[in-house]
Formats: sequence, C-alpha cells, structure tokens
Amino acid sequence: MRRKLERGYTTGSCAQAAAKAALKLLLSGEESRTVTVTLANGETAVFPVEELQAEQDCDGTFREVCCGVRKRSGDDPDITDGILVYCRVKKKEEPGTVLEGGTGIGRVTKPGLEQPVGSAAINRVPRQMLEKEAREAAERYHYPGGLVLTLEIPGGRELAEKTFNPRLGIEGGLSVLGTTGIVEPMSSQALVDTIRAEIRVKLAEGRQYLVAAPGNYGLDFLWESWKIPEEAVVKCSNFIGETVDMAAENGARGILFVAHIGKFVKLAGGMMNTHSRCGDCRMELLAAAALRAGAGEKKALAILEAATTEAALDVLSGAERQKTMREIMKKIEETLRRRAGEDLAAEAMVFSGTRGILGQTKGADTLLRQFAEENRRLERSGE
Repeated sequence: MRRKLERGYTTGSCAQAAAKAALKLLLSGEESRTVTVTLANGETAVFPVEELQAEQDCDGTFREVCCGVRKRSGDDPDITDGILVYCRVKKKEEPGTVLEGGTGIGRVTKPGLEQPVGSAAINRVPRQMLEKEAREAAERYHYPGGLVLTLEIPGGRELAEKTFNPRLGIEGGLSVLGTTGIVEPMSSQALVDTIRAEIRVKLAEGRQYLVAAPGNYGLDFLWESWKIPEEAVVKCSNFIGETVDMAAENGARGILFVAHIGKFVKLAGGMMNTHSRCGDCRMELLAAAALRAGAGEKKALAILEAATTEAALDVLSGAERQKTMREIMKKIEETLRRRAGEDLAAEAMVFSGTRGILGQTKGADTLLRQFAEENRRLERSGE
C-alpha cells in the first residue's frame, strides 16, 4: 500500500510560530517549548521551539527576545527543509508593529513583486499572520506600546542562490512565503507563484511582450539563436496554460513560447500542462499529423514505435517532416488561441536539438521582433 505523503509547513508558518513564542516570553516572561498557532488556512499546528535567547534589563524585564523554529517540508522536495527560522522581538514606544528582515532574508530590488523595492522579502500573507500574532499578544498581556519583529534565517543568503530569487530581483537571502501556511507534498503552487512573480517583474520593467521557455533547452536555444539572455525570459516549466492565463491577467500584450518538440508537441493535443504525469501523447500526435501530411500508414506506425520525438522525426523525409510540422503547428496555434482569448497574442516556436527550428505559429516572427525592439529600448534606457 502506498504511503500517504506528509505535508510540511511554509517559512511563513515557521516565522509565525517563532514570533508567537518570542512575543510570549517578551511580554509575559513565560518560556514555551512548543507553540500552537492558527495558520492562514484556519488549521492549527504545533511547532517545537528549538532555540530561545533573551536579553534582560537590570530590573529583570526582557529587552529583546529571539526564538527559532525549524522548518519541516514533509515530503515536498525543498532546499529550505531543516532550516531554522528566527523571530527577534523588541519593544518600541509608539504603538503598532514593524516587520523587518535581518540576516538571510532577501531584499526586493525590482518592481512588480508583492512588496515594494527596498522591502524585506516577506510576502503579504506571512506579514498578515505576524501582525496578527503581535496584535493578539499585546491584547493578551495588556501591553500598550509597539513591537519590532525581525526575521532571520542563518545561511539564507547561500541557499537563495539555489532558488529563483536572483531571477526575480530578490537579493541577499530567502523569501518568507506561504499563502495557506501548508506545504503540500510535491505541490506545484510554489512554482506557479514564482512564474506569476516573474511575469509581474518583467511587466513592471516596462515590457509588454514576453518570451517564455519551459526549461534549459529553450533558454539555451534563445541565447544561441538570438542572444536573448536568461534573465529576459520567463521560465514557465510545464505550466503553459497557467503562464498564458497569468500573462493575460497582468496585462501583457503578447507572449512567445520557445520550446523543444518533445515537450510542446503535446499542445497539439490540447494539453496545457506538459508534465509526463499529466499524459504522454507525443507519438500519437506526431503519427496523426504525419498521416494528415500524407506520410502513409507504414511511417505513422514507425513513429508510434519511436522512443523519442527526435527519433520519430528521423522516420520522415525532409518534405514529409515539413508538412507534418505544419500540421502540428496549426493545432498548437488553435490550443494557444483558445486559452489566450482576444486580448493576448500567444505564439510558439518549436525546435529540435539537431534540426533547429521545426515550425512556428503565424505571428511568432512578429512577436519575436516586438520583443527584441522592446528589449533594446529597455537596455538603452538602463545605460
């Protein structure tokens, strides 16, 4: 019997738990080895408090308190699993709560993200939960003054280099994230949120046209073919449909996908998530397109037996391959048009590692030219 995958907790939830423990000690003098918090989704969770530091004044009252909670990501593959998230709390005279980012917390350096440029990379929902804990603690312990909460993640700067943060314009550390407080095993939500943030950043830079690539093959092809750098491209992974939706929702005028045939042929069958767990119809789609292109039953059957799309294309003659790819691109164009609607131009270029560009939708060249012109304008304005 397959084991049920274990859920984990976000950095935001760990920061919330650390804040609750630190606030209790600062305002009441009581230590907590565990804390129970109500997460953003309404669930309750219990967190062990692993570290506790306090500075006292000569009268015995606490001047500053710091508590740490260890992040557990469950069965989600997350490089932040096991890190300690600290919240340092101190009093201030003026009422209200101030949230700050200390060691290992990134800073926003580009517009378009949830927080303004210069702010600590603590997202909206974690901020709300931290402010809630501060407000409730002040009421519970009858404290009339204000509070300063500073989050810290030792080693966060080094870990952040392995994340999308540098691409998004978050420098110097990790982001404090979470919308529900829970990390679902193998969750795709964090990646979709990252794509949304990347789209917003690029549009905030003054772009109207986007170029997207599912992965490194596309990024390499864009650089080798047109010297388009990685930082100018939206890396959309398998989430083609969501990327189209988010480009439209955030006001982009056009988006051009540049992708390997092995991934993007699936769009000819209407698949908008190209991950293998969502289905694999690559050879069937190529075989059907080859039949429509007149390649014949024998070659269509050979395509069905091929191990890769590159091997499937080898079955066809040059003329058959061109006709087959025209059929594929017509279907990809229909799929993108349906998803994008009337206000967003969505186009695609499909390539292979050995043959270069195999096909493109009708407006792909126009979108690429508009993107290139916009990119040159932005480069000149930044000089």
